[in-house]
Amino acid sequence: MPTANAHGPGFWGRTFRSLSVRNFRLFFIGQLISNTGNWLTIVGLTLLVLHLTKSGLAVGTLSACQFGPILVLSPFAGVIADRSNKRNLLFLTQGLEMCQSFALGALAFMHHPPLLALYAIALAGGCIIAFDNPLRRSFVTEMVPEDHMPNAVTLYSALVNASRVFGPTIGGALIVTLGFGWAFTIDGISYFAVIGALWMMRPEELRIAPVTLRGKGQVREGVRYVLRTPELFLVFVVLGIIGTLSYNFTVVFPLFVERSLHGGDASYTLLYSVFSVGSLIGALAVAQRTQVTVRSMTLGAGIFGVTLLALAAAPNLASAFPIVLVVGLSSIVYTTTSTAIVQVRADPRMHGRVLALQSVLLIGTTPIGGPLLGAAADAFGDRAPLVIGGLAAIGAALFSALYERRRVRQVTAADIAPA
Repeated sequence: MPTANAHGPGFWGRTFRSLSVRNFRLFFIGQLISNTGNWLTIVGLTLLVLHLTKSGLAVGTLSACQFGPILVLSPFAGVIADRSNKRNLLFLTQGLEMCQSFALGALAFMHHPPLLALYAIALAGGCIIAFDNPLRRSFVTEMVPEDHMPNAVTLYSALVNASRVFGPTIGGALIVTLGFGWAFTIDGISYFAVIGALWMMRPEELRIAPVTLRGKGQVREGVRYVLRTPELFLVFVVLGIIGTLSYNFTVVFPLFVERSLHGGDASYTLLYSVFSVGSLIGALAVAQRTQVTVRSMTLGAGIFGVTLLALAAAPNLASAFPIVLVVGLSSIVYTTTSTAIVQVRADPRMHGRVLALQSVLLIGTTPIGGPLLGAAADAFGDRAPLVIGGLAAIGAALFSALYERRRVRQVTAADIAPA
């Protein structure tokens, strides 16, 4: 595969150098359109369930349906990703996600859609995402030269967060003007962009990872690999804490805005868009770096926790906007650096399984944290989930700092020990 050169030595060249690779550029454009559309469904479905039930626990249950399959199925999905041609399998998963959005659109056009049907389709979508997520993320590293991998990973994170800027805003506008049904339908249409991008790629230019042959115990092998790799073990422990208690924005934000700050759907989508602008700024800042470190991840997690506590103390919407901008920035510095560490440090033969395990901890823990935080909001007020999340992130950052200091001391002592 030909090696792509950076656009130049300046900021833009360092930040966007992976876009000089044709296959990655096609993937980037298709995913940007599709991810923006996906947020129409994420925002729309959350608000639709909240309007139907007026219950924080119901919103948390929706998150459990959406992300529960990731907790159960992702480890097996990672094995399938390591065994498969990722591009070919992505045609199937993206097509099924498109069908899910059209099904939600059909339900939302009903006068009073049944809650159980919404939960059932959300559960089906969660099963699809469980397989799609490790495929999509591990495929990123196959489209670019090895020296572009950290940049491609962080650019993909920037893409995800750029879609958060436009998606919630467009979704809020569509819900207010055209209704929930059209928001879901337009999301379904957006999948044609990513399917078209996959079709236009040049397979001969992909840097395909070694395919793992079928065998017994491959899920356990992936878990053991993480446990015996200290840097990955640390990333995953921190991720488990933050993923369960801090990274549940689709549950926490609508409750906080609509019940504590007395805003409406437009206020929620605007707040989420400001949060996403901060995320995009953070992702672009990380993208121009050629190396990522545990220290950067630890700092991001600590600042993320502090800003969540500050947001919990916001007295009104006006004061919440500048705070949530920094929440978005710090959260993506944390998630992007942790993801880059995983993708760069992990053995290519283990990419699918390691990324699937990461998805379990970041997304798959939502079925645990979502209902807990929704119930906490109902019992103790809608600021309580932000306080819990902030304290959890700060605690995880402290654990990371102490663990890494101990690990470095052990490595140093081993290096200077007499042979």
